[in-house]
Amino acid sequence: MALRRSPQHVPLLGLLTILALSGFAGSAFAASRAGSPTADPRIVDAVDETKLVTLAGRTHPLAAPKYDQGAVSDSFPMEHMFLQLRRSAGQEDALQQTIRELQDPRSGKYHQWLTAEGMGTKFGPAQQDIETVTQWLSSHGLQVNTVFKNGMTIDVSGTAGQVRDTFHTEIHKYVVNGKQHIANASDPQIPAAVAPVVVGVTSLHDFMPRSALIKPIKNFSIPCNGCPDGFNGVPLYLEAPADLATIYNVAPLYKAKKPITGKGQTVVVLEDTDINSADVATFRKAFGLTSYSGTFAQIHPGTGCGDPGMNSAEGEAALDAEWAGAVAPDASVELASCADTATNFGAFIAAQNLLDLASPPPIMSLSYLECEAGNGPGTAPQANGYINNLWQQAASEGVSVFVASGDGAAAGCDPFDTATYAISGIAANGLASTPYNVATGGTDFLDASENTISTYWSNTNTASGKSAKSYIPEMPWNDSCASSILYTFYGYTDGLTFCNSTLGASYLDITGGSGAPSFVYSKPYWQKGVTGIPDDGERDLPDVSLFASNGFWQHAILFCMSDVSQFGAPCDYTNPTDTFYNSAGGTSFTAPQFASIQALINQKAGAAQGNPDPIFYNLARSEYGSNADPETANLAACNSSKGNAVSSSCVFYDVTAGNNTVPCYGTNNCYDPGGGYGLLSTSDKTLEQAYPSATGWDFTTGLGTVNVTNLVNSWP
Repeated sequence: MALRRSPQHVPLLGLLTILALSGFAGSAFAASRAGSPTADPRIVDAVDETKLVTLAGRTHPLAAPKYDQGAVSDSFPMEHMFLQLRRSAGQEDALQQTIRELQDPRSGKYHQWLTAEGMGTKFGPAQQDIETVTQWLSSHGLQVNTVFKNGMTIDVSGTAGQVRDTFHTEIHKYVVNGKQHIANASDPQIPAAVAPVVVGVTSLHDFMPRSALIKPIKNFSIPCNGCPDGFNGVPLYLEAPADLATIYNVAPLYKAKKPITGKGQTVVVLEDTDINSADVATFRKAFGLTSYSGTFAQIHPGTGCGDPGMNSAEGEAALDAEWAGAVAPDASVELASCADTATNFGAFIAAQNLLDLASPPPIMSLSYLECEAGNGPGTAPQANGYINNLWQQAASEGVSVFVASGDGAAAGCDPFDTATYAISGIAANGLASTPYNVATGGTDFLDASENTISTYWSNTNTASGKSAKSYIPEMPWNDSCASSILYTFYGYTDGLTFCNSTLGASYLDITGGSGAPSFVYSKPYWQKGVTGIPDDGERDLPDVSLFASNGFWQHAILFCMSDVSQFGAPCDYTNPTDTFYNSAGGTSFTAPQFASIQALINQKAGAAQGNPDPIFYNLARSEYGSNADPETANLAACNSSKGNAVSSSCVFYDVTAGNNTVPCYGTNNCYDPGGGYGLLSTSDKTLEQAYPSATGWDFTTGLGTVNVTNLVNSWP
């Protein structure tokens, strides 16, 4: 959609939020049914409260002494804490092998998905062990609300005093950046007898998700002719659903002899807020989607799921719900939301409840972020272990999960919406880095920097808001002075010089599509053998990408959120001001968009597909070749920089221009030879920028973006 507008601020970024984890209220009766009756008990000694072990790494990084305001009262409610259990090593190996067989067409188990109850029976702790743990919890006065059917998570409620008595840690108040929080002040301790089965409590804090969607981030005050910020009289070209359908070649599916439109499919977006459902209707009407049969509903799944009402995350939830049905316009979209509790995040309460159903939804999308370090060190401690188990359960049940890779470039632990340079080093989004979900990254378009906008966009819109003419050359989304596209645009030859210049200081920022190696998970079997993938032994992000810019180079994405109490604006797309304030960016958009693409795949395939990553990477091996044999690949023909001359046979568009490197300061992955601002680098001694675009897979956009029709028609 083309828009001429000269406002004072750039459009907003997608959301960066810090996540806690969740539980839900339910029936303790479930405890008598969960757990494996065949597993050998691993709790062999009597529970002795004088013999304790410390659960190292379970204190949140922000629960620091400098923020400490003292202990809360003993009566402070601690509702729906999740106690995470662990499988034996043999059970874990067997489950991973089963999941691999579920995705292998040559296996007799292919797509014979498990149920939550089946997982508990085959791969959960022994029933005797679960009963011992629940009795230990109850002996301290804690209420066991339920044991989830997978046998791995127990929902517990109580008070801060009971938590102290049970886990030997006080709950304190902390004031961080002017906001009050609660968190455990030290690592918990548990009886040594239960340690073989108990990982720990996934969350004893309230460092909850936060939204920065409707929030102008910059005011470019430096005048210039044709600045690439989309202002100073330069027109904006905003992506509407019909534009995405043109750019990424979705439209032929709608016009096929047997149309592929998502009919009969359901996509769930996971949230902790409700939205005004009229906004979804307005969005669909404005962009020509009402001729399709897609529906929208809001649900609060599970007895422990409270109605959150509408809160500050409403903008995020609105864009998720709208775009989850925009690419697959005949699909049913469900916004599944639960209220946050004192220590748990509502979106995970919703997800856990949905995965406990006999027939879980086949597709889920999550657009919230937390760096792995904030979730605890390693796969077992704290939140990382819970997230891994959650998405592992989803993959076992045939559910495709899409998670935004992040909006802080490779600096996943720094707050993208406020930081002007990275200080915490290279980090990945811990909610997206498991081997069981698709991590979705973000791009920007190259046309503005190359002065070819008229080649790819019309200055007028069709009735559905379409103004894009074809596929458009892409680069990694990067708003910072370290962007090679930006500093070249201004006549500089390197990011270090530009970031330390007077002009470059206006672009000190870390905003961009995220990509980084995981320090938690080893490289999955399917993420190998594609040109560009490093032999680093680690799970690398992202997997795939789509356009996600926030207007920096004259392009952003349209949505509708009209609630003025949450900084929304009327969704009148004939009004340039309203249109501007209903545009944004971020990988928040790419997760629901890929979920909508998956609905098209599922319709064509006729069944749920589980984790799509193994197939994504198999298709990429055919197109890109391998590191050992790149000459046989279709790399040149599928280079995104070809723009409208790119081959019509590509499944993936290989994004090779630009980078997602950002400015930094300090000594954490920061190359700084001059004592000013440095560049994020894998080495402090030499510049090994994190990260440049490259041929094939890379840390900026993963496998690249997609030709949706070719992707759907190539699906095995």
